[in-house]
Amino acid sequence: MKPMTATSAVSESSAQPIRASRVAGWPFRSVLIANRGEIAVRILRSVQKLGLEGIVVYHAADRAAPAVRLADRAIEISGSTPVAAYLDAAQILAAAKASGAGAIHPGYGFLSENAAFAQAVADAGLAFVGPTPQQIELMGDKVRARAFVEQGGFPVAPSAIEDDDPSTFVERARRVPLPLLIKPAAGGGGKGMRIVRDLAVLESEIERARSEGQRYFGDGRLYVERYIENPRHIEVQVLGDSHGNVVHLFERECSVQRRFQKIVEETPSPALTPELRARICETAAGIARKAGYRNAGTVEFIFGQGAGPDNAGGIGNVEFYFLEMNTRLQVEHPVTEEITGKDLVFEQLRIAAGEALGYAQADVVSHGHAIEFRIYAEDPARGYTPTTGPVLCLREAQGPGVRVDSGIVEGQDVTAAFDPMLAKLIVSGRDRAEAMARADAALAQTVLLGCQTNIAFLRRLLNHPAFVDGQVHTGFLDAHPEIAAEPALDPDRLHRLLAAAALSIRPLRDGADRVPALHAAIGGWRNA
Repeated sequence: MKPMTATSAVSESSAQPIRASRVAGWPFRSVLIANRGEIAVRILRSVQKLGLEGIVVYHAADRAAPAVRLADRAIEISGSTPVAAYLDAAQILAAAKASGAGAIHPGYGFLSENAAFAQAVADAGLAFVGPTPQQIELMGDKVRARAFVEQGGFPVAPSAIEDDDPSTFVERARRVPLPLLIKPAAGGGGKGMRIVRDLAVLESEIERARSEGQRYFGDGRLYVERYIENPRHIEVQVLGDSHGNVVHLFERECSVQRRFQKIVEETPSPALTPELRARICETAAGIARKAGYRNAGTVEFIFGQGAGPDNAGGIGNVEFYFLEMNTRLQVEHPVTEEITGKDLVFEQLRIAAGEALGYAQADVVSHGHAIEFRIYAEDPARGYTPTTGPVLCLREAQGPGVRVDSGIVEGQDVTAAFDPMLAKLIVSGRDRAEAMARADAALAQTVLLGCQTNIAFLRRLLNHPAFVDGQVHTGFLDAHPEIAAEPALDPDRLHRLLAAAALSIRPLRDGADRVPALHAAIGGWRNA
């Protein structure tokens, strides 16, 4: 196996041909990537494949990172913390101007959904590879986005929004079917969310949620919506251009999560019938059309069982509701690339350059099945606690249908400065069974030594009977804590492993091999 460095952005089997002459008429010839890690490498691959110049910014903590080595140019930025550097919009814009970049791609996280940054990029005369500032602002506020979607006649969960009439908020909340979920309007990451199953505690839980919302976000505004027990998290990839064309690229199942963050994503979702798939995907495309959406985005839905109200996007006793829209490229976009054969970063760049999509919905076809596994530096058995350490040995899996998007190299240090995600293993096959078989082999081949990772946990998850049957939901890992728990080792095997580890340490080996001075003085004498 070869060292696991940053591999190609799209596997050869799914990559579409791209010719440098294609960009001759584009308004930019270079792209600054305002991000780091695996996503910076992934964007860089498509930028360079197009014949464009790829420029990256980096903090000193990332000086040895693959993106810095692979870029045509790299510009160091600074900050009070490494994360602060990547959030410094003024410094990044200054780097773009100094480098002569014509466009900025924000990747995901950091400034990718910052409307003020998108506007500043436009004001500087550069192309922002993403939606308009107005679209980011509209969909970034949960209350505004929900109201916009509801006004368009799309499915939203029954709810009560405080902003509509604060004086009647509690009264209206009581009319929402139980159980209830209280959410801060400006929330994220689960902060301030409260589940209410008894109306007797509704008012006290509202006050607690308000206090948390104010503490975490500086905004105590709330809304209450119906809570769906053990829902699935289904999202739909959409693309829109500046000429009014919008298509979807099918759905992704993202229900396996920990701490409200995804771990495994796959497409197609094992939960959807063809009829439901068509309905949920067209709903997402319809929301994007109503917003006049431009570039890549993802419309997310809560999907579950229940006799939904009239505005539920359901069939029979299955319902789905709009959750939110992410106005950027998603971490899990590779699975969509694998089944559609479309390079989403290429599509983003084309749209930012003013090109029309050039194809209709009927031209977007799905083939096979793809699963993505996020490789984290963390200890699942200890509450998914992030881990740190040097990357001593790094080997990637290889084989048919295997793709690795990585942002680390051997010799690099994994620190607590950034999100613990190190790489993504994406595996595809003709169907789900083949994709899962390839995934198990690929995880078994993957080696990352020096800091603890979740690779063994991912294999246990993949082989869990409920996952094999596709029976997952957002509370799946909480319901099955045995997946995170480290399996007990046989004492004899543990002792042998500890002995082998001890004997592999250099000082111990040197001590065992060293000849005492008294014996060395004897010279070559031996007993005849």
